[in-house]
Amino acid sequence: MLEALIGYGTGLRLVAGDMPMADLLATALVVNICNAVMCRLFAYNNGYPRNTWTLLGLLFGIWAVAVLIILPRRRTEV
Repeated sequence: MLEALIGYGTGLRLVAGDMPMADLLATALVVNICNAVMCRLFAYNNGYPRNTWTLLGLLFGIWAVAVLIILPRRRTEV
């Protein structure tokens, strides 16, 4: 049950359906760090708080990246 929850939560279950738990955790950590970096870059370029989105990218992975890509660019007041 926990393996399926982590697999679907990180999106890895959709790519590699039957992965041992140790490999799943290690891969999820590396992938979510990469997703956190992508979230930070997208947030910075679109005017959203970088630290918040970095944390969301680390916790929710590809799902946070997808939400951030869909969100509109914030306008900055001059």
